[in-house]
Amino acid sequence: MNISTVLKFALTALVLTQALAIHAATIYPINDAAILLGSKFDIKVEFNTVVPADDIQLTVNGAPFKSVISVPAQYIANENGKGSSIIYRDVQLKQAGKLMIDARAGDEVAKVTWDVYASGPRKVKNVILFIGDGMTIANRTAARVLSKGITQGKYQNVLSFDDMPNTALIGTSGSDSLITDSANSMSAYMTGHKTAVNAMGVYVSRATDNLAHPKVETLAELIKRKTKMSVGIVSDAELEDATPGAVVSHTRRRADKQYIADQLLAIGAEVILGGGSAYFYPQSSKGSKRKDENNLVDQFKSNGYQLAFTKQELMSEAQNPATKKLFGVFHPDNMDGSLDRFFLKKNTVMEYPNQPDLTQMTQAALDVLSKNQNGFFLMVEAALIDKFNHPLDWERAAFDTIMLSNAVQIAKDFAKTHPDTLIIVTPDHTHSGSISGVVNDAKPGPLREKVGTYAEAGYPNYPKANVEGYPNQIDVSKRLAFFYGNYPDHYETMHPKLDGTFVPAIKSADGAYVANPKYLQQQEDAIHVSGNLPVNQETGVHTADDAVLNATGPNSDKFKGFMDNTKVFKVMVESLGLGQK
Repeated sequence: MNISTVLKFALTALVLTQALAIHAATIYPINDAAILLGSKFDIKVEFNTVVPADDIQLTVNGAPFKSVISVPAQYIANENGKGSSIIYRDVQLKQAGKLMIDARAGDEVAKVTWDVYASGPRKVKNVILFIGDGMTIANRTAARVLSKGITQGKYQNVLSFDDMPNTALIGTSGSDSLITDSANSMSAYMTGHKTAVNAMGVYVSRATDNLAHPKVETLAELIKRKTKMSVGIVSDAELEDATPGAVVSHTRRRADKQYIADQLLAIGAEVILGGGSAYFYPQSSKGSKRKDENNLVDQFKSNGYQLAFTKQELMSEAQNPATKKLFGVFHPDNMDGSLDRFFLKKNTVMEYPNQPDLTQMTQAALDVLSKNQNGFFLMVEAALIDKFNHPLDWERAAFDTIMLSNAVQIAKDFAKTHPDTLIIVTPDHTHSGSISGVVNDAKPGPLREKVGTYAEAGYPNYPKANVEGYPNQIDVSKRLAFFYGNYPDHYETMHPKLDGTFVPAIKSADGAYVANPKYLQQQEDAIHVSGNLPVNQETGVHTADDAVLNATGPNSDKFKGFMDNTKVFKVMVESLGLGQK
């Protein structure tokens, strides 16, 4: 066979491959999806051409769809001008095992395989899931240095989750991208399904309505539908932000914050505590971000919730024996971090001086949820670790990692008297920070020469931390040299930002983000660092680095080695027996 003939065969094969790709249908859930037995989910098949409903052939393991799927189908003749679709809402499968789904219409074909799994009997009474949002290894190391101290190479103590007996590396990538955001990474924890950036509780289809994509049931919904357990949601971000939002919501866009606030009301969780009050008040209220006149605070009260708007009210209501349901919002936006609240009094601390700590919200949640003899699921998010990693403000991120450690210790203390409690501590994704030495102001020369590495690093001289683990001074003469691996243009000062969270870049007249001159004005030897991200990025971004999960309590031994983030959901539902035959 000559070269010309080979090329003709190759070209023919390429054309056939492209033709098949053009006419390949799409099935949701996607291939290799793991589906909990008895959970609710939507099935959607999208064809790339308009096909009559009677021409659509769907089979499960070779048998007609209707032999396994009992819910009625919704046929869309031409969805958004892109072809026909067929949707089955709120499907529940009754048998565990491998399922092969085959969809055909005209010359379009699609096949996927699903793993439907049962859980077995319940193994734990309570599950507490701590999310250190965006927490990377260097955040933990910095927090341990600051809060515990290190002498002659040995840490004087560890963070509360460092000594948990079980550890796993968690892969965080989404269905559409190597790099995840908090919406789809938390959605994987809450549903056991992969999804795309900015989405939660849905598979991202071609639907134009954010709320019309094929849904998958969340852990909170499962618990509320199938058990008499309680549910708690705690975050120091807006409660409508991606991580708490993914506990209850089904939307293509995490920015649907009014909808997420509505879902927080609808889920009926016994404890809801955090920021984001602007989405709970009617549009006519000062500072409201709603687009309607619904007053969700009043509705929570009407639904039997005790309300708290300050840390004093929170503790009072939590300690009231009569409190069975508690709703608290303490900031219209994200709450302030521990470095500012306890020491610097910057950002919005002076405007909102009575915000509770994450530890106080965790304790309050446990006080209320533990009243339910049927057990509870509690999600606690230390959201501000991520909020400070993005603008390259490692000191603030470290202080909030210390705060997470303190909150986890409260849960560990609770588990001493409630040993049937599974505690999980994990990031949803990571950032790029790393510690490379110690900045020593006494070293001669320009700023970069003050970075000591290897033997020249020595140790920082932060003062001994207080009883809560916080040193009362961070702008010391020998500081951690903590650098991020991805960043916009900025000025590196190698000093903590005492006047508020670091703002590394600002938008220029041409729309590109450039180094914020404020920091050169503050420190004339600040180093201009040319960004390694596109110029439309104003802060650092997430990374694909594995997340480190720690766990303790019954069934925590299931966390080991490398695990996909969807497996975290699987361990939790198996622990709670939510997929029993």
